[in-house]
Parts: sequence; C-alpha cells; structure tokens
Amino acid sequence: MQNTTVLWIYIVLIIVGGLIGFLKANSKVSLYMSCGFAAALILCAVPNVFAAGFRASLANILMAALLVVFAIRLAKTKKFMPAGLMLIATVAALALRNI
Repeated sequence: MQNTTVLWIYIVLIIVGGLIGFLKANSKVSLYMSCGFAAALILCAVPNVFAAGFRASLANILMAALLVVFAIRLAKTKKFMPAGLMLIATVAALALRNI
C-alpha cells in the first residue's frame, strides 16, 4: 500500500472517530481535535504543499503524538473503545507508512 493511501485511510478514521465521540458523548473537544489533526494530516497528504521529506516527517510526528494521546486515554479509562482501537489503528498506520 502506498504511504499516501494509508494516510488518507487514517485521516478518515480520525474524522469518523471525532464525529462518533461528538454524537455519542456530545464531546466537542473530540470533534475539534480530530478535525485539527485531520487538517494537519491532509496537508501532509497533499503533494506540493510541503517538501516530500518534511511531509513524511510531519505526518509521523503527528501520528506519534496521537499514539501517545490514545495510549494515555486507554491507560486512564481501561476501556478498549475508542482509545484502544485508535491506538491499534495508529500503530498500524505508522508501521505501514514506514515499512
């Protein structure tokens, strides 16, 4: 799978997760943060916005930050959904992008 395809799939998952968090728990923070991270990742996915090396590095840094956030939330709540699922999705996306 191409790096960009993996990134677009992850962007969709981030947006859907934020929407679900908003609709189920009325969490505006979840919606805002998911849209913010998705917007930043979209800039990394679109060619010619940044240099290729910078785009790849920035996407990895953003995803690593999300990895930490999801791990902290999973440790706090001890519930697999949604933090555990997004943690696994983030690890998978990072692995697929960097293999």
